[in-house]
Amino acid sequence: MRRYPAARGGWARGLLKGVQHTIEDVDHPAHFTRAGHGFMPTRFAQSHWGDDHLNGPAIVGLVARELEKQCGSPEFRPARLTVDLFRAARNALTTLDVTVVRDGRRVRSAECDVVQGDRVVARATLVQYRPSAPPPGTLWHSPQTFPATPQPDATIAPFVGSDDVGWTRSPAEHQNASRKRFFNDGIRVVAGEPNSPFVCAATVAEATSLVTNLGTDGVGYINGDMTLALSRLPADDWIGIQADSHHAADGLAVGTATLFDSQGPFGAGLTTALANPAAQIDFATRQFRLGDISYE
Repeated sequence: MRRYPAARGGWARGLLKGVQHTIEDVDHPAHFTRAGHGFMPTRFAQSHWGDDHLNGPAIVGLVARELEKQCGSPEFRPARLTVDLFRAARNALTTLDVTVVRDGRRVRSAECDVVQGDRVVARATLVQYRPSAPPPGTLWHSPQTFPATPQPDATIAPFVGSDDVGWTRSPAEHQNASRKRFFNDGIRVVAGEPNSPFVCAATVAEATSLVTNLGTDGVGYINGDMTLALSRLPADDWIGIQADSHHAADGLAVGTATLFDSQGPFGAGLTTALANPAAQIDFATRQFRLGDISYE
């Protein structure tokens, strides 16, 4: 059985108002529960950017799950998922609307709207390709190295790493100016449903913002999108993501990262973000519950 670390100050400190919680939360935590034709957020979907806001991994994981369920095929492979997070998702009933844009012989494309009330709060695009043999020739490959990853255990809290510190489970210990990385298996998106490899990759890829925007004073850039590009699906339950680049000017930031597993790199994450110092997430000074599993 996987262990969920208890929250400081009591169980209720982590609850979202109006949401019921059961022992299932402890054994198999999830971002959402089913609610009729939609989904209700659990406490694990809560964001550090606002008391009533949902975190990015919850929204990204939900759209990845829905797009795969409605549009996935064993003959195609997900190549790109882009999620535009243009409004703050709230603690409210969430529904999804999927539209097939193209259903071709080699390329498939679909869109998914995330709806709360009568407003679209996020929109995703999924592109799938039919796998085939590679073309002839030898190509340039960027040299990449990844540190040895920690041994996963029954505790579901993710690992955060940096060149200066190594691996720990406390983001406050990595508020430095060195390269960051993240190692996680992604909690369930919907209660009672194990994540597929694609959904797990999408959920972990949302940490592109964390590993590229975490600095000496915490996270001061909030991402407005996330793109995951895949050459293959992950082979492991636990997935790593390591920062590659960060560029910023005039309060706008761009970050890229590489996703990897025990077989090596398999995809890339890209995010754009804007400065949000009024709600800066400083893990060293802001109360951070030990039981939290989202660092955004």
